[in-house]
Amino acid sequence: MALTPFMDAIVFPIHVSAGSPGGPDWPAEIVELSSGREERNTAWSSPLRYYDAKYGVRTPAELYEVLSLYHVARGRLRGFRFLDWTDYRSGAPNAGPTATDQALGTGDGARKIWPLVKRYASGGETFDRTITRPYGTLLIGVNGVATPAGWTLDATTGTVTFTNAPANGATLTWGGTFHVPVRFDCRLDQISLRTAAIGDIPSILLRELRE
Repeated sequence: MALTPFMDAIVFPIHVSAGSPGGPDWPAEIVELSSGREERNTAWSSPLRYYDAKYGVRTPAELYEVLSLYHVARGRLRGFRFLDWTDYRSGAPNAGPTATDQALGTGDGARKIWPLVKRYASGGETFDRTITRPYGTLLIGVNGVATPAGWTLDATTGTVTFTNAPANGATLTWGGTFHVPVRFDCRLDQISLRTAAIGDIPSILLRELRE
């Protein structure tokens, strides 16, 4: 049987991810001019997120969970879901999702399919992040009213499909929770359980998959 490149049913152990630092990285090419000024540029339209699960592993049993997933994933070959505890909700991590957290779009009377997007804002500037791996209960709002029916969610792509196209000018919003698609970005050939202590294991690196 052929292996799927991404295992949608598998989530990295959430009790380990809770203690795993990481987050988004925006690479930039920086050239310092003779004047001391800089020229900065990036070819990326969105960041990639990186995590180190080493710091979330507290017991030999948890280490074995990670090792088991490493085998199932065939090392760096296959992807899986990861819960980033610093950013996994449509709003702030400490606020429960609502149906009006994020804009989904504006109806035109014809379009039925809409991708989930989370907007970050600071000082009048914004960045839109495409959400491809929602999980749990998704909330949809139409003109500010929670609408629990009349649409379906594809949790493997993060797209919402309405049964009937929303009316022209209808304001569509969403709220919910989501995972980050990742893969292992390391080898685990240096792990040892010489003692009961876990603190000296090497880094267990994870890298977001761009989809």
